[in-house]
Amino acid sequence: MDWEAFMDGIVADIAVLNPEIPETVKGFGIMGAAAKKSGALDEKTKEIMALGIAIATRCDSCIGFHVKSLIRLGLTRPELCEALAMATYMGGGPSYAYSAKALKAYDTFKGGS
Repeated sequence: MDWEAFMDGIVADIAVLNPEIPETVKGFGIMGAAAKKSGALDEKTKEIMALGIAIATRCDSCIGFHVKSLIRLGLTRPELCEALAMATYMGGGPSYAYSAKALKAYDTFKGGS
């Protein structure tokens, strides 16, 4: 998968959808901001959780968005791999395959491949 092209396409598709459902987009943005706000858990921990859910639900675009957020938040490759080990443990074979996709996305967005 070409992660850069894939995510560019998703962002373009979302840009077309957004004006059609503005109230939903507004509500989703408010919900996202509230969920990501640091409290007892910091944003990085919450994004790791979100990535695990993205892997479990097999959502390629979600993997891309959350990997990009985790890179912005300073997640290291070893931290990512530990999170992917847990996602694989909890989700079995399908999560193993999607964990590999998440690692590829990380390496692509970090400029490693």
